[in-house]
Amino acid sequence: MKPIEISLNPLDNDRLAKLCGPLDENIRQIEAAYDVAIARRGERFALRGDVAQARLAARAINFLYERADEELTVEDIQLGMVELNNTSQAMQPANGLLTRKGDLHGRTPRQTEYIRNIQEHDITFGIGPAGTGKTYLAVACAVDAFERQQVERIVLTRPAVEAGERLGFLPGDLAQKVDPYLRPLYDALYDLMGFDRVAKLFERQCIEIAPLAFMRGRTLNHAFIILDEAQNTTPEQIKMFLTRMGIGSKAVITGDVTQVDLPRGHKSGLTEATRILTGVRGIGTTRFLKEDVVRHPLVARIVAAYEKDAAEQNHEDHHRPERQG
Repeated sequence: MKPIEISLNPLDNDRLAKLCGPLDENIRQIEAAYDVAIARRGERFALRGDVAQARLAARAINFLYERADEELTVEDIQLGMVELNNTSQAMQPANGLLTRKGDLHGRTPRQTEYIRNIQEHDITFGIGPAGTGKTYLAVACAVDAFERQQVERIVLTRPAVEAGERLGFLPGDLAQKVDPYLRPLYDALYDLMGFDRVAKLFERQCIEIAPLAFMRGRTLNHAFIILDEAQNTTPEQIKMFLTRMGIGSKAVITGDVTQVDLPRGHKSGLTEATRILTGVRGIGTTRFLKEDVVRHPLVARIVAAYEKDAAEQNHEDHHRPERQG
């Protein structure tokens, strides 16, 4: 099959070097993302593979070349391709978020919708697969609201449900046992506010991270509250959480309904809540798809492969003949 050939014009060797990265590492990222082979000689590129994918890869090379005013990291390349893949869809940027990340914004239409839902609703559900930014963007919106003095504190929580491990076998007291479950929330805060500032806000009790069980019996006023991994709540737990909201508070509930770690036979509170609360005024819902994954390009393919396998298994189950007694 004849390759698709492109030549960067006008040629800027410095920009070309920044596009390609050390040892053409950035070009390898583009190859992986579009499943094509790319050969380069100077500013000339030859792309082999599926014609449609090769054309998309060529478009990405030109797109990223225009952005190569400064060094492009692997993350810049991957996020740039996510943005490019969604430029054909209408995307109106949500209001800029006040975080340490000056250019933080939605990379896909649904991420932008999610930020807008959080800004415009008192309760927002973010549902979808891993890597779509559900937790990170929710924490970013919480930081933004705190920095704008719209809330007085940030409360982050998640259920301490084991995904195959047993809490009882972990060393330490209860706080130390549940800490690994809360680590993604700490990581997002440190990234968005800086370690020192987060530490000071913990000392002032302006930020609180705790297991969901610690929320019972409380009323949280003027707070931005995030319930992460909500697929692992029971219907009773998520109802308890939603009724913790006090005056001047916002709540964001995130989860992936395809990764429920509850014991077999137990209903997911997230599934029940979204069913019961559909259409309730003041509640926003964003449902992310695999196209919204902004991690390594392979993550989107992994999600797609699992979705395909689940559909095939479901099809086989429905068409398997019943055993005769």
